[in-house]
Amino acid sequence: MPELPEVETTRRGIAPHLLGHRVTQLLVHEPRLRWPVPDTVSALENATITAVSRRAKYLLLTVPAGSAIVHLGMSGSLRFCTDGEPRRKHDHVEMTLSSGGVLRFHDPRRFGCLLWQAAGDPPHPLLAKLGPEPLSDAFDGDTLFAATRKRAVAIKILIMNAAVVVGVGNIYASEALFAAGVRPGRAARRVTRVEAHRIAAAIKTVLARSIEMGGTTLRDFVDSDGQPGYFAQSLAAYGRAGEPCRSCRTLIAQRVLGQRSTFWCPNCQR
Repeated sequence: MPELPEVETTRRGIAPHLLGHRVTQLLVHEPRLRWPVPDTVSALENATITAVSRRAKYLLLTVPAGSAIVHLGMSGSLRFCTDGEPRRKHDHVEMTLSSGGVLRFHDPRRFGCLLWQAAGDPPHPLLAKLGPEPLSDAFDGDTLFAATRKRAVAIKILIMNAAVVVGVGNIYASEALFAAGVRPGRAARRVTRVEAHRIAAAIKTVLARSIEMGGTTLRDFVDSDGQPGYFAQSLAAYGRAGEPCRSCRTLIAQRVLGQRSTFWCPNCQR
């Protein structure tokens, strides 16, 4: 599933092609995505895109009347194409711009979504209860430490909770905890303030590095230009079960935690 760095990479890739341009045509070829595409997205037509932003793993394409909310699901992607380029199978939505280019939403598994948030309405239920952005000043070691108090849940599960901090998916949670030297199964309430600061800093560093490298390719993620991300080549823990730790040569361990595969070094992480 595309995680925050992949979504941010996509946002940065498509924004220059969309900002300030008018949507001349919106074609929904397949409305049966994770949720049915609402008729209200037609408000995009003949409107000028004023912002292309991200909230957690959602992309927001904003026009004066509101914002289209896009989630890439398990295997979705947004790709900017030249006018006349043949539509591929699973290109479910096409947005033609006044520049002549076309933005296409490609989603073979149809687990993604295209929804609508009208200007002035209360936040959409998908966005209403989200925690702070991990790369913002609103998230730091103190906020994370406060969230861990009296919580018996594993620290990895806690940092993947979007009400605590958004966008820290399975891959990056494992990588951040490795960088911070904290075992993923440790009860959150047993994390010290110093460790909470290390974890928060590691989350910021790992996500920022992944964005710089274009995201992580595990399965079929590509960016807005159809290019894969390269952060997978530098993963320290995730997906490396049985391989030697890059720091101490101890074999990387694996277990299922919260129904997700979890990886750590038994020596470097305490």
